Amino acid sequence: MEEVFEHIAIELDAGIARATSVHGGDVAVSFRLDLDDGRRVFAKTHASAPANHFSTEAAGLAWIREASAIAVPAVLAVSDDPPFLVLEWIEEGGAVADTEVSLGRGLASLHRTGARSFGREDRRSTGSRGLPNEPCRTWAEFYATQRLLPLARLAKDGLALQDRAIRDLEAVAGRLLELGGDLIAQASAGVIFANGDDTARPVRAPYELASQMACLHGAFGALLALRSRRVIGHGQHVDVSRQETTLWAQNSYIS
Repeated sequence: MEEVFEHIAIELDAGIARATSVHGGDVAVSFRLDLDDGRRVFAKTHASAPANHFSTEAAGLAWIREASAIAVPAVLAVSDDPPFLVLEWIEEGGAVADTEVSLGRGLASLHRTGARSFGREDRRSTGSRGLPNEPCRTWAEFYATQRLLPLARLAKDGLALQDRAIRDLEAVAGRLLELGGDLIAQASAGVIFANGDDTARPVRAPYELASQMACLHGAFGALLALRSRRVIGHGQHVDVSRQETTLWAQNSYIS
């Protein structure tokens, strides 16, 4: 730990007057560092960090910060050898009346910023498992090839799952590539469970039910937004989820 602190002090051009352990996270050891120039920063390290662990995290934080949609702590120093990441310190605060609304709007703004692809343009892996992040054109392709299949291989190599479960994961990945996100929306909204005969296997709807339901609700939302603009002078932001609209359609079945 002393080596890490020495390198942090060099990077920040200040001595560490006090280091206090702080909780949070599940893979790194974190500290509040009080510097001799009056600054206070957050730092974390990892006893056995994977390759490029903290520089990858720093790049991700910088990318999110560029969107200027939500507050993100600035990266003050980063190193992979020795491994550490230093961020600006954020004092803990309490909730106020618009905490949830403000966070929701910030996240929505961040999502609207978008990205060139699913995955990472720098192709850096994620986490201690080293999951790949090759750029993909669709979410279904990314989730199948960069998450399900790599996790299936890891589970197989580590004898964590039976062969049948591995085959099932690989089959799901193949269906994702074939059908895309509509299948996932149907499954997560319960359509596949509810559809079909009780004595038979679950089946999906014979068409892109989730996408069509979302389009219908999107049209309703657009009409309501236009009416709102006509009545009060400004419109509304319409955000439609395939899963939520499909789940709503089953209200009578669920209740």
